[in-house]
Amino acid sequence: MTEIYKGKRLSVELNRYTLPNGKEKERVVVKPGNAAVMLPIEGEDCYLVRQYRFAIGEYIYEAAAGTLEPGEEPIETARRELVEECRIAAGEFIPRGFIYTSPGFTDERAYLFEARGLTPSREFDPDDDEVIEVVRMPLAKAVAMCRDGRISDAKTIAILCRCLR
Repeated sequence: MTEIYKGKRLSVELNRYTLPNGKEKERVVVKPGNAAVMLPIEGEDCYLVRQYRFAIGEYIYEAAAGTLEPGEEPIETARRELVEECRIAAGEFIPRGFIYTSPGFTDERAYLFEARGLTPSREFDPDDDEVIEVVRMPLAKAVAMCRDGRISDAKTIAILCRCLR
């Protein structure tokens, strides 16, 4: 392994490995750290965020999410990030497994949580580099937006599928 880049939030490595068929390959692996994704649900409604994403240059609808801090458990990240992004605390976090966000080039896992028992909270301050609007909508509308392409964020599609079995 050769470290190509090391930043505050991610690192990039060049790895040499052997495939199951015996061929040797060299690949770049991006290591952004793991994340927690939360879908706050209240009755028949959910809360999503409409957030500006610099990498794609547009606003998108997505579930609240954030990167685990060193030594932090996914549930701790979920509690903190839900307050930071949505100004909501949850009395219950129901684990809904995890997804690999893009296993072709990264080892990132996104841990999924359904959040229930919601109350307003200002325990944690929002990040100053995020432009976020919290949007309450019927779950049925969120699912319809996934189906028709208005929601194109993979983690949001995944958590809606996991929460609405």
